Amino acid sequence: MTKQIIKAAILGATGYGGIELLRILSRHPNVEIVAASSENSAGKKLSEVFPHVTVKHDIILSKLQDAIKVPDIDVVFTALPNGEAMVIADEVLKTGVLIDLSADFRLKDEKVHAAFYKMKHESPHLIESAAYGLPELYMDEIKSARLIANPGCYPTSILLSLVPLLEAGVIEAGGIIADSKSGVSGAGRTALKTPYIYAEANETMSAYAIGTHRHTPEIEQQLSKAGAGLAVMTFTPHLTPMTRGIYSTCYCNLAGDKITNDEILEIYKDKYFNRPFVKVLDIDTLPQTKWCSGSNNAFLTARIDRRTNRVITLCTIDNLGKGMSGQAVQNMNIVFGLPEDTGLFDIAIYP
Repeated sequence: MTKQIIKAAILGATGYGGIELLRILSRHPNVEIVAASSENSAGKKLSEVFPHVTVKHDIILSKLQDAIKVPDIDVVFTALPNGEAMVIADEVLKTGVLIDLSADFRLKDEKVHAAFYKMKHESPHLIESAAYGLPELYMDEIKSARLIANPGCYPTSILLSLVPLLEAGVIEAGGIIADSKSGVSGAGRTALKTPYIYAEANETMSAYAIGTHRHTPEIEQQLSKAGAGLAVMTFTPHLTPMTRGIYSTCYCNLAGDKITNDEILEIYKDKYFNRPFVKVLDIDTLPQTKWCSGSNNAFLTARIDRRTNRVITLCTIDNLGKGMSGQAVQNMNIVFGLPEDTGLFDIAIYP
């Protein structure tokens, strides 16, 4: 599917994911934003909510149901709370592609979804047809999809790290430990809970959802798909005093003791050869979250610990970029036959 101008709608345009989508799409040479929704700010100009939005890219916000009725929409981005995209999915798919930034279509097991998200799935008939939107791993599935489940931010960083090693058979599928740090924006713009208040989040770090985080089954599902057996992992996320960023450090048992650190890095380089957004770092460099801020890039490396016969992987991304909205635009580019880096920033905001 190749289209010169893609007409796009952003549902949930006033959340962090929505406004990041608008920032990216406003500079995309092949996109026209024709609708944007916000239930709380419908009828207002987007610039009334976000004064930094320029006149050129301003738009009148509408209710969700009005936004999806705009004629000739080619792609709808749903940056909505979990449970809302599944309700409108059938209607959207009648006319365009749906790229869902929530968790509604990521899990293939309806019962697992109900257990972790505490809701009944309203469109179970669409689950199987949803492509998991991590382009570096599932490009072929994404190309022909009309419904794309954009991955979570934590899973993106962890899967980029571990899938190539599982596919190569150099790590065991069991006993994986993932320790991840996230910026406060990962909680969303409406998360007015005490841990996210500046005075509470600044100059501290805290773990949360130990052993129960909703991204755990999503990660295990994709790791199991890549490996030779059922992947089981321990995942502990942490909140850190930064606005944007994910830093995931994973600990995996090596399947043997012969592989070298250089060979691990070569596996990454072969897997991500000619992929514009994954930067495999050499042995002397470790990733930083600042290198990703405002971009769709992922920085990745690994080190072998001979004493424990484990490999330690390290990956950084921007949770709103490669972990959310940037990746959604990358998926759109692939579906519509454009180079996957069209309209996406190559260089992070630094310092």
